Amino acid sequence: MDLSVVVPTLNGRDRLAACLDALAAHAPEAEVIVANGPSADGTTGMVRDRDDVDVLVEISDRTVNVARNAGIEVATGDIVALVDYDNRIGEGWLDAVRAGLDDADVVTGPVTPIEPEQGGRDGEASANGERIVRDDEHDDERDDEHDDERDGPERRTIAGTEVTYFEGGNVAFRREALRDLDGFDEYLRTGGARDAAHRLAQMGRTVAWREDLAVTKALPSPTAADCGRTAREWGWKYRALAYRLLKNYGVRPTVVARAGTHAATDAFGAAGDVIRGESTPSRWVATGRDVLVGLAGGSSDGLVARSRDRSPARNPNGISKRADRAVAKYDRREPKRGTEE
Repeated sequence: MDLSVVVPTLNGRDRLAACLDALAAHAPEAEVIVANGPSADGTTGMVRDRDDVDVLVEISDRTVNVARNAGIEVATGDIVALVDYDNRIGEGWLDAVRAGLDDADVVTGPVTPIEPEQGGRDGEASANGERIVRDDEHDDERDDEHDDERDGPERRTIAGTEVTYFEGGNVAFRREALRDLDGFDEYLRTGGARDAAHRLAQMGRTVAWREDLAVTKALPSPTAADCGRTAREWGWKYRALAYRLLKNYGVRPTVVARAGTHAATDAFGAAGDVIRGESTPSRWVATGRDVLVGLAGGSSDGLVARSRDRSPARNPNGISKRADRAVAKYDRREPKRGTEE
């Protein structure tokens, strides 16, 4: 089994180093590819100084789906794994990848958060306090914000299709599954892994869950400049939700009801914050406006995307649609051609 591991990152130098250390220890033969957003914390220099990273791809976009695609398109393995920069694989992870893909097209497993060490370094915050927008920082279609702690895969039946979701930062694909998906949809700033799960389900591709495909997630230091979290972007949460559902299933009563249920649940929760004095009526109104604008924009864009790509991939913004993701590439696999392109 030839394995490529893609690690998307942005301003996460210290946790990325720990992630790469774990890969070197537990998957030493894997091809490791780091897809680095425009980091301002010394990530580029740190990665280039390491002998255990095969390719460093520098991109200008700040979104995780562009980073994923940038890594996937230079990967050479017949198995391609995605591991988030703040996740650390364990001793049995590689064997679990092999076993899981013996019977499925995709395999995923649990992610266990661990608290940061006291007095840890905060070099992973960018100069302006921004971080990469990640799938697991937004609820999207999830009913439980602490979904990382579940005991098995999350499954939903939508418009008659059973969807098995996977962890976007701890997942391995057969190469042909990623090829058929055309990678991740770069329209989405968040929810790309969930969108891919919808498309896999409609293609009849299987997603396996293995408890031994486990990683630990290193949470950021609470003293970091970005405080470890971005503010909730309600507009983009609902734009992404509406876009995914309309793109993949079209206008159906179950789709409309699903989006409406999420909006109503969040509206009641936000109203409770106002009653408890944790928010203000004006903020509640502004949040409602953001939700409605997000739903409207995402629905319109989702229907346009559905009409643009009627293939099973349902991905009008995938890997094959652009060739300018990388602004620089340092490739240790091609020493005779030079290391920079």
